[in-house]
Amino acid sequence: MRSLCRDCGSRRPMAAARRCAECGGPRMLAHGELDSLAVAHVDCDAFYAAVEKRDRPELVDKPVIVGGGRRGVVSTACYIARFSGVGSAMPMFKALAACPDAVVIPPDMAKYRAAGAEVRAAMEALCDRVQPVSIDEAYLDLSAAATAGASAAELLAGFARRVERELGVTVSIGLSHNKLLAKLASDLDKPRGFSVIGRAETRAFLAPLPARRIPGVGPALAARLRRDGIETVGQAAARAPEDMARRYGSAGRQLALRARGEDDRKVEARGEAKSISAETTFDADTADPEALEAALEPLCARVAERLRRRGLAGRTVTLKLKTHDFRARTRSATLAAATARREVVAAAARRLLRREADGTRYRLLGVGASNLGAAGGADPPDMLDAAAIVDDRGAGQQTGGGGNSTSASAARMAKPP
Repeated sequence: MRSLCRDCGSRRPMAAARRCAECGGPRMLAHGELDSLAVAHVDCDAFYAAVEKRDRPELVDKPVIVGGGRRGVVSTACYIARFSGVGSAMPMFKALAACPDAVVIPPDMAKYRAAGAEVRAAMEALCDRVQPVSIDEAYLDLSAAATAGASAAELLAGFARRVERELGVTVSIGLSHNKLLAKLASDLDKPRGFSVIGRAETRAFLAPLPARRIPGVGPALAARLRRDGIETVGQAAARAPEDMARRYGSAGRQLALRARGEDDRKVEARGEAKSISAETTFDADTADPEALEAALEPLCARVAERLRRRGLAGRTVTLKLKTHDFRARTRSATLAAATARREVVAAAARRLLRREADGTRYRLLGVGASNLGAAGGADPPDMLDAAAIVDDRGAGQQTGGGGNSTSASAARMAKPP
C-alpha cells in the first residue's frame, strides 16, 4: 500500500510520516483501499466567493459575502465569514451582525457560470463519466480512466491541483465505492479536502450519523423516525428493509438500504440526462399572471436551446413552482409528439401555468422537458397542433418546504455553494 502526496503527486510506501519525503508537503493521503475506489463527488469550495476573490486579490484575506439584492439574503460566504457564523440563505442583517467587517458583493451569475464551465471542462478532460449536480459540483466515475499507472485518487489529486493553479478556485473531493458515500465524504474536510470512505469501513462510518444525513430524509420523515426510536443511521440499518417499507413506504425501504451503504445509482454522463430544465427565483414573490407568463418565456427558450444543442427532444413538459411559503408544486403534460421547439414547450407550459395562476404568490418558477429521446423524429411537420397534449397530469404534486420537483434536472439553477 502506498500513500499519496496531494501537493506533488508522489507515491511512497504507506507510513506514519506526516509530510511528503519528496516535496515536504503536509497533505498526505493514505488509505488501504485508495487504489481500488473510483466514484467521486467533487464540490467547489464557497464557489461564488472564491471566484470574487480570484478576480479581486485584495479580498483574499477578508471576509466576503456574496448576496444582498432585494431579498437581502446570503448566496454564499467565504470560509473567513463562515467562521464568524455566516451561512447560506441567512438574512443579510443577521450576517452583517455576525460579521460586521464583511465585504458584500452582489451576485454575478454570468461570471460564475463561466467559471463553472471551466471547472466542468477540466472534469470532462479527466474522464468521460461526469454527472453535473449544479454549477460547481458533480459526480465522476473514473473506473475507465484509472490505469495501472494512475489510480482514480491520483487523477483526482492532479485535477484539484490543476483547478487551483489554472482557474484560481479550490475543490473538495470525496472518493468511495458509490455516489451516496462519495457525497458524504466530500463534506468531511472542507475546504481543499480529500476524504476517502472504503467498503470495509462503510457501516462503521454511517452508524453514528443522524438519520437525517441520508438523502431523502426530510424533517417530516425524521420526526416519524424519532417517534419510532430511530435517530441514527445505524438504528435504521438494524431494521429489515421490508419492515421499513411497511412503516414508511418506498422511502423507508430506500432508507434501510442507504443506511447499509448500498447505493446502485450509476454516474450518468451528461448525455444520459433524464430531463432538461431551467428555473428562476423572483426578486419579489408574485401572483401576477402576466408577470409569471413573461418569466416563463425565456425559461422555455433556454430549455429548447439546451435540447437542440444536445440533439434531444422531450415529450413531457413539466412546470415547477414554489410558493411564498416554500411549498413546491409540479405539473406535467405529455405531448402528442416529442419536441425541441421553443414555441411548443412554451404553449404546453403556459397551459399548465394558467391553471396555477390562482392568486397564489410564487417565489420560484421553472420549466423542464423529460421523456427524452433523439431529436430525429421530433416535431413532425404535418401535425395540426404541434402542442397537442395527450396526457395532462394537472394534479401534479405538492410538497412542503424543501420539496423536490418530480423531474430530475440536468441543468439546475445554481445552488448556493
